[in-house]
Order: sequence, then C-alpha cells, then structure tokens
Amino acid sequence: MSSLTYDLTLAGLSVGSAAALTGIGLVVTHRATGVLNFAHGAIAMVCAYVLRSCVVDRGWPLWPAAVVTLLVLAPAIGVVLERFVFRPLAVLGSDPTQTLVASIGVFVLLVGGAALLWGPGARDDAPELVAADPWGQTAVVLVLAAGVGAVIRWTRFGRELRAVVDDRRLAALGGIDANRVAAAGWAFGSFTAGLTGVLLAPYVRLDPYGLPLLVMEVVAVAVAARMRSLPVAVVVALGIGIAQSQLTRLHPSGRGAPLLQAVGANLFVVALLVAALVLPGVATRDAAPRPPAARVRTPPAAWIVAGVLFLLPLGLAGPDLHTAVQVPALAVILLSLVVVTGRGGQISLGQAAYAGLGALFTALLAAGRFPGLPRLPELAALAVAVLLVAPLGLLTGWPAIGRRGLALALATFAVGVGVSRFVLAQPYAVSGLSLGRPAGFDGDRAYYVLELVLLGVALPATRALRRGRTGRALAAMRDHEAGASAAGVRVPSLKLLAFVVGAALAALGGAMLGMGLRAFDAGAYDPVRSLLWFAAVVVLGADSTLGALAAAALLVGLDAGARGGVAAALVGVLAVLVGRFPHGPYEAVRERAERVRARLWPSGELTPLGARLRARLRPGARPRPGEEQERPAAGRPVRAAARTRPSRPPSVLTARGLHARYGGFAALGGVDLEVRPGRVTAVVGPNGAGKSTLFHCLAGTLRPARGKVLFDGRDITRLPAHARTRLGIARTFQQLAVFPSLTVEENVRVGAEQGRGGAEEAVERALALFGLDGTVRARPAAGLPTGTLRRVELARAFAGDPRVLLLDEPAAGLDTAEVSALARVLGALAADGTALLVVEHDLDLVADLADVVHVMAAGRIVASGPPGRVLGTSTAREAPA
Repeated sequence: MSSLTYDLTLAGLSVGSAAALTGIGLVVTHRATGVLNFAHGAIAMVCAYVLRSCVVDRGWPLWPAAVVTLLVLAPAIGVVLERFVFRPLAVLGSDPTQTLVASIGVFVLLVGGAALLWGPGARDDAPELVAADPWGQTAVVLVLAAGVGAVIRWTRFGRELRAVVDDRRLAALGGIDANRVAAAGWAFGSFTAGLTGVLLAPYVRLDPYGLPLLVMEVVAVAVAARMRSLPVAVVVALGIGIAQSQLTRLHPSGRGAPLLQAVGANLFVVALLVAALVLPGVATRDAAPRPPAARVRTPPAAWIVAGVLFLLPLGLAGPDLHTAVQVPALAVILLSLVVVTGRGGQISLGQAAYAGLGALFTALLAAGRFPGLPRLPELAALAVAVLLVAPLGLLTGWPAIGRRGLALALATFAVGVGVSRFVLAQPYAVSGLSLGRPAGFDGDRAYYVLELVLLGVALPATRALRRGRTGRALAAMRDHEAGASAAGVRVPSLKLLAFVVGAALAALGGAMLGMGLRAFDAGAYDPVRSLLWFAAVVVLGADSTLGALAAAALLVGLDAGARGGVAAALVGVLAVLVGRFPHGPYEAVRERAERVRARLWPSGELTPLGARLRARLRPGARPRPGEEQERPAAGRPVRAAARTRPSRPPSVLTARGLHARYGGFAALGGVDLEVRPGRVTAVVGPNGAGKSTLFHCLAGTLRPARGKVLFDGRDITRLPAHARTRLGIARTFQQLAVFPSLTVEENVRVGAEQGRGGAEEAVERALALFGLDGTVRARPAAGLPTGTLRRVELARAFAGDPRVLLLDEPAAGLDTAEVSALARVLGALAADGTALLVVEHDLDLVADLADVVHVMAAGRIVASGPPGRVLGTSTAREAPA
C-alpha cells in the first residue's frame, strides 16, 4: 500500500469513526424508544461548546472537564429529554409526526440556545480530547459497538429493550419498566452524541449551525442499518469515510469537474440520498396519526388585525423597514409548508432547498447565465424561476407516494441537504452572482408594496386548496390516507400536486427574500432553516394560513430585535410542547375557552331565539342539549331510499387461486371466492384465518403473490384501491375511516365526487338513506358517536354508487339497535342489486343477513353454504363473537 493510500485510509478511518459513533447512538436511541433523534447533532454541538467553555474560558483541566461533559452532562440531557419531552408523548399515544416535531423542536431549541449563549460565530480553539490516532478511534468504536451489541443480545436489559420497542404497552403489562429502558436508551444515545461532538470539534467549524448539520448528514449510516443493526452501521460508516478520503486524490477535469469534486467531498450526503430515496422506507410500523380536530374558521377580526400589522411597516424607514421586507417573503415560503403539511398532511423538511433554487434561478435568469434562456427582467425572471422550480417538487413528491412518517421526513431532509451541498453552496453555480430588485421597486417601501401584492396572490391560492372538491380530497388524504384512497381519491396524484404547489410557493418566497436582501446568500437557505421553518409552522397551526403569517413575523421580528437565536429558541420550546397542543396554540386557546364556558353555563341550553341566531351565524355548530338531534336509520324507509339510485348493470367480483405471504407465513393458500349481485356473502373464521388478508386483496390494498382478482371478467389484480373504487368497488374499514376535520356532509361528498354518479343527488340520497340528513349533516365528524360514524362511513361508500360493497366488521362498536338498523339497510342494498361481502365476527348478524357463508381457517376456505348449515361447524364457532 502506497504512503498516500495509507495516509488517506487513516484519515478516512478518523472520519468514519465519528460517523460510526453517530450511527451507534441513533440506532440505540431508536431501538429503545422508536424515535429518530433529529437533535443528535445539536446535543453533540452543545457538549462540544460546554467542554470548550470549561477548558478554554474557565481554565479547567481537560480530562475532568471531559468526564463532567461526557459522563454527567450528556447522559443528563438524554434523561431530561426522555422524561419531560418524549415520555409524555408516549403516554398520550402521540403519532410519529408529533414525536418527530418534538425531536426537531429540541434541535431548534438547542441551536437557538447555543447561539444565544455563545454567539453565532465559529470557534477554532476547541480542545483536543484524544490524539489524532485513527486506529485508536476505530478501536474505541468497535469495542463500543461490540459491547452494546452484547448487552442488547444476551442480557436481561437487552430483552427488555427489544420488548419495549416491539410494544411498549404490552411490555409494561408484562412487568417491564418501559420508562427506565427508554431513559437508558436516551442517556446512551446522548453520550455518543457528546463523544462525537468533542471528537469532531477540533477539526471542523464549531458553530451552532454547522456542527449539528454535519453530524446529521451521517444519519445515512443508521438508515442503511435499518435503524437496528449496529455492525452494519459501523461497517457502512467506516467504508464511506475511507471512500470519501480516497476520492480526494482524484482531480477531474471538464465542465462536470466541480460537481464531481463536490460529490467526492460529500459522500455521506450521497449515501443519505441513496439510503433515504432508494432503500425501502424505515419505520413502516408507524402508528396511524391522531385524528385532527374539526376545522375552525379564523375569526374575521383576526384577519383584520393581521392586515393592519402587515401594513404598518409602510410607515417605517431605515433599518426597521429593511428588516420588515423579509416578513412577506418568509410568509410565502411558510405558506408552502401549509400546503404540503397542513393541507396535504405530508412531512417536508426540504422546503428551504426549493426557496434557494427559486432565488438562484431568478438570479441566473436576470444575469443571463441560465443555460438555454436569454437574460430577463427581474419580475419576468421571478415568474420563470417559479415555473422552473415547481416541477422539481417531484423530487420530494415522488418518494411521498410510497413513504410516510419518519421515512418521508428522511427523504425530504436528504433532498434538502443534497440541493444545499451540491447546488446552492457550490462556486460553479453561484460564483459572482448577485440578485437585484425589479425596476421601479428598488426602494424598500416600493419593494414592500410589491411583496404585499405577491403575498396577496399566494394567500388566496393557498386558501383555495381548502375549498371545493380538491380541498375536500386533500383534507381526506391528510385525515386518513387509506380511507381517502378507498373513497376513490387519487392519493398519489394529490401528493404530487401538494409538493409541486409547495415547491412553487417556496421558490416564489425564496426569490422575494433574495431580492429583498439584494444578494444571493446560500446560508439563508441551508437545511437548518428547513427544520426551523417546519417547526414554526407546525406549532402555530400547520393548516392555518394566519399561523404562517404569524410565524414569519415572529421569526424575523425576534431575531431582528434581539440577539440572534431568540426566535429559534422560542420555536423550539413550542415544538417541544407540541404534545400539549398538537393543533396549534389558537386551537388550544379555543378549546380552553370552550371548557371555561361549559363550567360557567353547565346546562348549555339556549333560548329558541338564541338557537335560531346561533344556527344562522354558525351553521356548522353542534346542537346544544334539547336541540334537534340526528334521526336514526332505524325505522326509515330504507328500501325505498336505496331504490332511488339510478339503475346500473349487476357486477360480479371474483377471486381465483389467491396466495399471499407475510415473510415466511402463508396467509392465503389458494382462495377462490365469488361475490354475486343481489346477495350478501359473508366470510367468518377464527383470528388468523386469513379473512383480513383476503379482504385487502379484494379491496386493492394488498397485492397477492399469486392468483387473480376479476371484476366482471376484467383482471384488476394490479389496480390500486382508488382505481377499484372508481370502477364500482367500495369498502369500509374495521377501524373507522372517516375524515374528522370534515363535516358529515363533506365526508359523504368526498365519496360522491369520486364516484360515477351525480354528486348532489348521490349526497342527498346517501344522507337520507342512513339518517344523516338532519342537523347532523353540518356537524364535524370529530367527536361524533361510533354508531353515527359507522353510518357516515357507509353513506360515503354508498354515495359513490358502488356495484360491489366490501364491509370489514361493520357491526364493530354498535349497540343492538344500531346493529338491527344496519342489517335492514344492508338487506335493502342487496335487494337493490348490490353485491355485498361482509367479514364479520357477529355470527348472529351473519345468520340474519347472509345468503351464503364461507368459513376460513389457516388461509383456506374450509366450508361454504347457507348460514343455517355452515355456521354450525366447529371452525365457524371458533370465531370470536
């Protein structure tokens, strides 16, 4: 081995060892708590700063300071985070998105706090804890990984750790102290973060923004290890470190040389892109999100106040007006997050990349340096830049089709980091670039007026996505993605739309921000900004356009009027407390006011005049005690209502030789089934018999390994759920799949708008059939009783004019009267020619309703026939009642 190769290998081992420490900490924390600790890099930065402060500023000896920092402070940070931030979220059963927001909040809080305490500037005098001995560092990493692996694999604590990760509540019922296990995982993860920080600080820039991002770029090693395997994390980290070091000997030439050099110098970023975008998504066991609250109209007075506040800077001058110029631009960027996260329910941690591309493309177009396009005036350059960046939203929109939760967060974060490192921060793209203001708007006051006009265009565009057919479809996708797909919503196309519109808005805001500053500054669009902006929008109400305006004013105003870092610290505190007001502070205040009013007026009754006024002023409000309630479906002329549908040809749904496997387990072993029109076909059997798997294969949410699903002789095996719904195959869910933020009528309208009939007639017909045409139609689905929600879900499916209706345990959660009413409705639908398939545990309902019953066991149909003959078999009796 040549001397150069050996030296580069040693340098690569040093970098890889630090990356391996990060990977070990992230994997252990995730295995102990299920949380991807986005604050890992921030903890590393804080520990590096504390060690430097103790040694350099206070004169402590190095090793006692290191002991205090690594063995006391770092684990203490982890324990505090577990106890006061993540344990309450786990107890409340928060969804992974809220946990992710809390983790980002900790990151932002620590970064902002560090900027306040130590200033935003970089330090180059961090103490060197150990000599630059790569072999020694590698040995420490290998011993640490082996020790941790042995503890997890062969000790009682390791068994408890695996149990807590698999099911925290079940582990607690088994006598395991889940809190202790989680606290130990956080303490160890924070220790590795601190060790990484103090090892890296002497060789990189120690500043509140650079070091945390540098550490988080190597999250690729943990993703490559599937957040589970320590040996894989260590091997990948050392391999990438060595490869990145060896690539420095290459000196490419030609037009692509700068980009190739950037790739070679940022191989961990390349690995992050590959791990997040190419490898299968991690954390696919994410729980279903917590249902959002009902949508509440923003009071008109709030908009009046916001308008007045945004007009006030026109009376300012000098530095104050120059600072205020940033607010409308940032507001437009934050509106992009309202579209993607608030409206579409998708996590996006890369919006700063699109904002930076908008500013970069505008500057290139205005300078005549954009390939293939002539020089353009600034306003024209701005418009063209937005059009060019909008399709690039597919970079994050496409991964969103098959990813959600943590996997989607990593994918969007990887795109943001990649754009920052390989485009915005590279001299070949930005060298000598300036960004001026449009002609006639060079002054701050004139430019602020232009920004208000552009903001006035962006606001209605954002609000339009909350109304109409598209708005309802977006709300349905956000509330319950599987339910939206079952209602016929084209979920993949809708996700792409949200990301494309979000990219366009971010590009518009980014270009406005660059023009306001009269320069293209890549630092204004770094990935840390994405995390800060995402946290700010979420904590102030992700679905609130007014919240985005408030967040922009808060971020600009606090940092302009005080030492840098105040805004980040405040947003971090609010994000850490996200579990206490998951729908934003405004919603929390409103709910608190409702509770106070309920205590002051416990009866809640209104006079007849008050009830009429309230109904006129607030048509969507819930009726008070004594007011008209919804009419039950029982006793309604259900058969007549069912027959008001337009006639349509009967259809047959057929399954032929369906096989399905989960890992090594055969869930279906060659199932043949026919669902005929005008009949109720029931499937029963014990738990684990394969009923749900068969149902999912028919509904389109699971593709069988072998076999076919036919609809009127057409092979639909490969069609997704929403395409089957549009053909006339509707379904319901065992666990309710309604859209809580929409009213009852809007829930039903979503199904009608995606169906094959006239929407208005279908909505009224479905509401009447299921007894939802009273005042309940205007009430939000959030908080309604289970029986009413079952009818809402059935009405939504019926409104799409289905020819085949698949029902997954429709009687779950209903009382006797509601079950009887349900049986009458389903019987009327079958009499009208609809083909019904019912998977049900209530054998009494099956006996009264079904025309033919299939009994499943071990993935096969073992008995078929009329209910009176089949339900007496021993296999059928094993089905839970």
